[in-house]
Amino acid sequence: MTEIKTLGDPNSVQPSNTSGGWLNDLDRKRQAGPFLAGHSCAARGMSTMAVHAGTHDDPRTGAVGTPIYQTSTFVLADGQYQSVEEGFARDRFIYSRYGNPSQWAVQEKLAALEGAESAIVFSSGMAAITSTVMALMDKGAHVVASSDLYGGTYNLFNQEFPTLGMSATMVDSYDFDAIEAAIQPNTQLMYFEAITNPLLKVIDIPRLAEIAKRRNVRLVVDATFAPPIAMRTLEHGVDVVIHSASKYLNGHSDLIAGVAAGPRKLIDMIWPRLLNYGGSLDPHACFLLERGLKTLAIRMRAHEESATALAHYLEGHPRVQKVFYPFLESHPDFATAKRLLKNGTGNITFVIEGGDAAALRLVNALDIPKQATSLGGVESLISLPFNTSQATFTSRQRADVGIDPGCVRLSVGIENAADLIADFEQALATIYSTKET
Repeated sequence: MTEIKTLGDPNSVQPSNTSGGWLNDLDRKRQAGPFLAGHSCAARGMSTMAVHAGTHDDPRTGAVGTPIYQTSTFVLADGQYQSVEEGFARDRFIYSRYGNPSQWAVQEKLAALEGAESAIVFSSGMAAITSTVMALMDKGAHVVASSDLYGGTYNLFNQEFPTLGMSATMVDSYDFDAIEAAIQPNTQLMYFEAITNPLLKVIDIPRLAEIAKRRNVRLVVDATFAPPIAMRTLEHGVDVVIHSASKYLNGHSDLIAGVAAGPRKLIDMIWPRLLNYGGSLDPHACFLLERGLKTLAIRMRAHEESATALAHYLEGHPRVQKVFYPFLESHPDFATAKRLLKNGTGNITFVIEGGDAAALRLVNALDIPKQATSLGGVESLISLPFNTSQATFTSRQRADVGIDPGCVRLSVGIENAADLIADFEQALATIYSTKET
């Protein structure tokens, strides 16, 4: 490869033409990235990569950390014109919707954490999901997906797909015979979640990957509930991993973003959809995401410590009927979780006596958790599936996927475990002190 340095991209070393023309020569090869030139942390520990991968000190001032490149456009030179003409515009700075140094920095960090060749950040998790799915499927194609998907993804498959001449079959993510039987001649994609919402099923991704490979179908996994500190999803045979970066990856409840990571070839296929749908992430948001990622490893340890202690407390409470937490031995996927996850998560789902009315009283009686949607922030967030994440479901649909009345979803923050337990103890005592339930 020949080094090319161009205006707007002074530090990047990218592939140039071969003598026969980059697009036409059979020996052409995609490099990882595109990343800013500099040190690599790809072979280091996860906490070290979370801090240092992709982060670039300001060459002008020596400021520690990647500057915010708050610009919409870049000076054009021969290298940019050449990249557009010959098909490698993703490797040059031209316009911030196409790519920006702030995007490249955080994408390098995300790729290093996932063990991926390339990553793209988006303006939301749904932008990442839609762009990825539409890039990997043709008109008339079919997807096999989990029956208990995130609501936005469910709506994409069931409301938007029919208008685009596409179709989806929803199957139980535990039933591998049904998953394979659902594959049709026009099936191009299998789409599942690593850990489901809200019942926290831990899916046996290696088994899904084996089916996908044998049947020549691509596998995309939404790993929002299992960030790379807990599981490097691509290592289990997944083609593309997606996250709502608003959640654990950012971790501070102050950003909407998404990411897709995987082989450079597939991410290059997804990038034009990002351009067409307009889902690019602005430079300041990239800064916030990079900032949040630096503490991912220590935050996940704190989430796990507090969530594990609270899950054990809830499981022993007489008014709590069920507790779903993958690292409780009572969880049906405990063995799968121990096999696939390096760390626990901060999410607990539980069911209390008295149904949804009692659950509403509980969230009002708590002091520390905030009543809010989303998850993965440093503060504990609590919500009820029946009036938030699964509000569009009928009672029967919720029952079919195992969501019982009185179901509570809790994203445990990094607060002290003893404080959380004391808060739940007083709240449960308060709501059950009368005969209302």
